[in-house]
Amino acid sequence: MTETVKSRLEALGIELPESAAPVANYVSHMVVDGWVYLSGQLPMTASGLSCTGHLGSNVDVSAGIAAARLAGLQVIAKLRDACEGDLDRIAQIVRLDVFVASTSDFTEQPKVANGVSDLMVDVFGEAGRHTRNAVGVAALPLNAPVEVGCIARLKP
Repeated sequence: MTETVKSRLEALGIELPESAAPVANYVSHMVVDGWVYLSGQLPMTASGLSCTGHLGSNVDVSAGIAAARLAGLQVIAKLRDACEGDLDRIAQIVRLDVFVASTSDFTEQPKVANGVSDLMVDVFGEAGRHTRNAVGVAALPLNAPVEVGCIARLKP
């Protein structure tokens, strides 16, 4: 029997959140010719942002990794929306763009970004392997420590 994304999520003990609404004038996802383009996702929980601030200042690396993972859960929730509920339609997570609000001397953005990268591989298997940018930035919306964008390819 072929393993499904749903069975992987269950085995990992992951219940996907409801996808968060956009915080400004944009759409959360767009499907164009079999490609899914997601807007940046923040580390949202049912009660709001998981934490706020900057890596290298008031957010430590482990909290940043956890925030990246939570943003990744929002990415998967948005992919579920784009796939009309069927995550097995995802052929490949092609690219993640991980923005890390950090001080000018903080250099562990790749470590923080692994929070979402590891999640994608755990959930999608080989289809979760992706290209990635991990970039330090001065500030993010709502004072979030991490924001994650994604491009994925759908199965024909």
